[in-house]
Amino acid sequence: MEESVMLLTILLLLPVILSCLSWRNQMKRPHNGPKLPPGSMGWPFFGETLKLYSQNPSIFFGTRHQRYGDIFKTNIHGSPCVMLTCPEAARFVLVTEAHRFKPSYPQSKERLIGPWAIFFHGGEFHTRMRKLVQGSLSLDAVRTMVPLIEAVAVNTLESCCSGGGLAVNTFHEMKKFTFEVAVLSIFGKLESGYKDKLKDNFFTLDRGYNCFPINLPGTAYRRALLARRRLGKILREIVSEKREKRLTEKNLLSSLLNYHDHQDGQILTDDQIADNIIGVLFAAQDTTASALTWVIKYIHDYPLLRDAIREEQKTIYESNDGGNRPLTWAQTRNMPYTYKVVMESLRMASIISYTYREAVEDVIYNGVLIPKGWKVLPLFRIIHHNPNFFIDPEKFNPSRFEVAQKPNTFVPFGNGVHSCPGNEVAKLEILVFIHHLVNKFRWEVVGPKNGVEYDPFPVPKKGLPAKFLKDS
Repeated sequence: MEESVMLLTILLLLPVILSCLSWRNQMKRPHNGPKLPPGSMGWPFFGETLKLYSQNPSIFFGTRHQRYGDIFKTNIHGSPCVMLTCPEAARFVLVTEAHRFKPSYPQSKERLIGPWAIFFHGGEFHTRMRKLVQGSLSLDAVRTMVPLIEAVAVNTLESCCSGGGLAVNTFHEMKKFTFEVAVLSIFGKLESGYKDKLKDNFFTLDRGYNCFPINLPGTAYRRALLARRRLGKILREIVSEKREKRLTEKNLLSSLLNYHDHQDGQILTDDQIADNIIGVLFAAQDTTASALTWVIKYIHDYPLLRDAIREEQKTIYESNDGGNRPLTWAQTRNMPYTYKVVMESLRMASIISYTYREAVEDVIYNGVLIPKGWKVLPLFRIIHHNPNFFIDPEKFNPSRFEVAQKPNTFVPFGNGVHSCPGNEVAKLEILVFIHHLVNKFRWEVVGPKNGVEYDPFPVPKKGLPAKFLKDS
């Protein structure tokens, strides 16, 4: 009995002991040559992950930036990391020396999306997949989506008003809107039964994505993993049906299904297709919904700004016979003031606060060592709020976008070969939605005026509760 207890104790303690040894090795500095950047690695095994999850990430990274400078180290999500807070360093990693860094995300997040998703890869596979995704989201493809997005936007706004003046969670409503648009981009027309199953399971996955990755019954992460399995099954059914029908359609799924390698004739497997669909769905839905929620908040909070947008959009609305004719692609490209408001909202909110890379070899940058295998995170939020690049950075000021920004200081969609391929769709969604919001509806924010929470991207406190009413 005592031997069994001792053996069980050893088995339980072994991972902790190994983690402590690994942590000790990480803390070792080379005796000669470049030194590691300053910073703290936190506790053995946990690093500083618990601190990151216990506070606003902007505060977590901001205080370390103030204390240690533009480059510092930490340990989060089980990995030693180097944080970069200046545009030159971010460009070094993402563009000029991108071949020395590979995309790398915590394994807990990779398990939820799928290992074949485009943003987990580099090299030839990434190049092939990016061409397929970009082709389905190119300007030529996007311009045909204006009436479809417009219909979804109007339906979403009507739904927000259907509660008889009751407040709704704006972010949750925007997630429904961006989900519908993402489904259009990926599948075209999709049977409602499949769409409902996708939505239910995807939202469950989404709720567990940014939770502490404890794979135990009852946890949000476990529920997300189970939802991911169901999503895989649903998508394989859809793929199987589409393969049999052999339909030629202009959407992402058709591009993935019709792909074959010109050299060896290989096609994409069902798992590769499913992982990339979930990856694109995740990237397209939450980020755009978060951005749109912030735009709605800022327009509400600044009456003079709201009046200027209404004036610009009213001119377009009246030219379309009071909204009786649909928006055109050309009109969405001629909303200069609204566009500047969207850009300033993206800067202020910095939806993509950082991105993950991993050094594939020892790298020296400005005399500092980035060891092979360490994660590297360019911190876009800190760059976007640096007063050296943006005067009075905490002030909402769309006019700053009347002139070009300094290179690499404004990167709301990332930078380099891994930048967001769907940024044109995202901007189109926001512009179309705002056009109808300010012309046909009124809204009043009834929740907290300030504050940020992460779900998993930054959103206004409590999802920006608001009452939406349709103009008579």
